[in-house]
Amino acid sequence: MRRRARRAEDGRVTEIIAGLSLSPVEFLAVLGAVVLVAARWLPPAVRPRAAAGAAAAVALCAAVMGVRGVRWQMLPVLAGAAAALPFATAPVVGRWLGRVRGRPARAPRRARWWLALPGSAACAALVAAGPVAAWAFPVPVFPRPSGPFAVGTRVVQWTDAQRPETFTADPDDRRTVVVQLWYPARAGAAGAARAQYLGRTREEARVVADALAGGVHLPGFLVDGVPRARSSAVFGAEVAAGGDRWPVVLFSPGAGGVRTQNTAWAEEIASHGYVVAALDHPYDSAAVVLDDGRVVRSRTLSTGDRDADERLAEQWTAIRAADLRFVLTQLERVGRGETADPLTGRLDAERVAAAGHSMGGAAALQAAREDGRIGAVVDLDGYPHGPLSPALRRPVLALTQAVGPNTDPRYLPRLREALAGDSATSYRLTVRGAAHLSFMDGPLYLPPVPSVVGSLGRAGSVRMVAATTLAFLDAALRGAPGDLEGVLSAYGELEVDRAGGGG
Repeated sequence: MRRRARRAEDGRVTEIIAGLSLSPVEFLAVLGAVVLVAARWLPPAVRPRAAAGAAAAVALCAAVMGVRGVRWQMLPVLAGAAAALPFATAPVVGRWLGRVRGRPARAPRRARWWLALPGSAACAALVAAGPVAAWAFPVPVFPRPSGPFAVGTRVVQWTDAQRPETFTADPDDRRTVVVQLWYPARAGAAGAARAQYLGRTREEARVVADALAGGVHLPGFLVDGVPRARSSAVFGAEVAAGGDRWPVVLFSPGAGGVRTQNTAWAEEIASHGYVVAALDHPYDSAAVVLDDGRVVRSRTLSTGDRDADERLAEQWTAIRAADLRFVLTQLERVGRGETADPLTGRLDAERVAAAGHSMGGAAALQAAREDGRIGAVVDLDGYPHGPLSPALRRPVLALTQAVGPNTDPRYLPRLREALAGDSATSYRLTVRGAAHLSFMDGPLYLPPVPSVVGSLGRAGSVRMVAATTLAFLDAALRGAPGDLEGVLSAYGELEVDRAGGGG
């Protein structure tokens, strides 16, 4: 109990203050640095005490951050404080030296204001750069799920003995996937450690974060706050009590994406009584850490030739679709009790949806065409690669960003063609203010540039994706009554294709 309480207390020290994008320790360091910079301009009566207190606070915070790891955003803050320190503490040091030498304590002569002002401005700019950088590249703060269930999560690894690994030359290599499950859980004890974001451990999270940054040609240090994040779920939490059997939602990430890229969405869905199974696709996902510690990195590089890249995308989409179908088979085995698992008897494999972002959306569509066990599809801004037959024959929700000058002109016609032959009602929602990365966790930790993450806000993007998909899943898998079209229309322009007959 004491150890658990101490862990919770440590968590409060490093918890990020929403809105400030700083932990309490970092906020105190910034405040101390501001006082040090301003000390030169304070009245003489308060200047020594203010400078001494601020210097002590910054030193203490620097020591704590040194032990826990200093974010790069705090380096200019510490540099600005260090530059201001000699000038801020000069009166204190001068008086102390005077007492030591037995001389009358005299305040040292200050530089004239017009000489001190440029230095103070430079130090202030350094200190201000820290919070601005922390705001632009924050440690993501995950919204609390709104459903009636607490959320647990865990990671499993499954190997398909019937399927060769086509990305390697080893004839004995078999396709292995890593799957993260989010599920309804018992309410945890106060202070229970929340799940690490991006990986099972901080080390795994760093590997994945560096790989994701490298995939978009960014230096890894820019997103060093992401591996520090904790989501809202509890790793290994007990499954919720009762005899309810929950629908299953399979999830495939975007090209080069990872199983955790839609964690906020998965936690929200699970809190409403679903089991979400998100996949890492080895050799496609940026980095996949296997149970034995091996790291499998992406090999899906484009050629620059549009036709050749489309053929490659079709091949990769087919592999992802097969991964989704294999995972569903494994979950069916879990549900039947063929493998020892806490979720035995709690999965409803008769109610299954496939979802995905970008290429993952294409994989979800293809898996549904090939597998009658999948009863609904959610495509999050995904171009439909691969064949458009047979007809889907199940409800589909497609969320897309608004068409712009940089949008592939083939995208919307291809998507409409993919949905046209559906014998069930399909919905295509063009979301106002969305960009391609609005449909995953990116807005929680990337700079709020509308062309990159949209203009819905950090939490607004997450709420939009969760609210629309949850309303659709409730209607498609549970037959829940309600105004689905009204919910969807609140977020943008809705096109409804009623069983292939047009909207």
